[in-house]
Amino acid sequence: MKFLSKLRRNEEGATAIEYGLIAALIAVAAIAAMQGMGEQLTATFEKTSSTMEATN
Repeated sequence: MKFLSKLRRNEEGATAIEYGLIAALIAVAAIAAMQGMGEQLTATFEKTSSTMEATN
């Protein structure tokens, strides 16, 4: 019985799970931000490339 009550009070596992969820949320946000920047960077390079071709 002591084991079950001690296990119920132990919150280390819950804390680790919470940190894992926070890390996953940060990773998803970073991926989304980088995808948006990647598309913008591609558009910038395409514009630069077409401008350089037009001047030749």
